[in-house]
Amino acid sequence: MSKQMVLVIGDRLGKGKKVAKGAEEAGAKVIHIPGVGADMKLGDVMKENNADIGISFCGSGGAGALMAANKYGYKSKHHLRSIEAGVTALKEGAQVLGFGFMDVEELGRRIVEEYKKLHNEE
Repeated sequence: MSKQMVLVIGDRLGKGKKVAKGAEEAGAKVIHIPGVGADMKLGDVMKENNADIGISFCGSGGAGALMAANKYGYKSKHHLRSIEAGVTALKEGAQVLGFGFMDVEELGRRIVEEYKKLHNEE
């Protein structure tokens, strides 16, 4: 049995619970960072928890993802504006996805499903 995929979510405004719900329904262990400015803690929490994927949300869609990439060397893709862009970033090898504000269950579900496909964990 493979280990459960770990996803960390950090949102600039402390949101992200709908994405977390979709990801959990798809089978991921989700760590939701609480509070304002949570996106800037994404890399730290990913490292502490040996996470597979991180999702950052802020107005521009880049700050938390860039911080995680610069501090820990995670491959990131930022300024994403759609679920399909996130799926494509995963296919390109990104570990950290930076989105504009987009707290929807489908995003969490699709990212986890795509991760499982790419890593033969279905």
